[in-house]
Amino acid sequence: MAAGTVRDNRAEQEFELEVDGHRAIAAYQLEDDRIVFTHTLVPRAIEGRGVGSRLIRAALDSARDQHLKVVPQCPFVAAYIERHPEYRDLLAAS
Repeated sequence: MAAGTVRDNRAEQEFELEVDGHRAIAAYQLEDDRIVFTHTLVPRAIEGRGVGSRLIRAALDSARDQHLKVVPQCPFVAAYIERHPEYRDLLAAS
């Protein structure tokens, strides 16, 4: 499991997780009661260690806590929700 704590950097509109000196991000935009995830970036040096999944899980938990609906424009976020049906209730109506 990846070390570090996921942080919501609201100024940059990114959830971020630092592992071994590398910073993974999940970028978002807030639109009223919706959070639009635009892209996820996990540096190659820390790929394959569950970093992206940990980042997105924390971001989705945060969205739930804030009563936000999720728009997964990012393919990684969309695939994560597909694999984890417990987050499907967060999806914004199309």
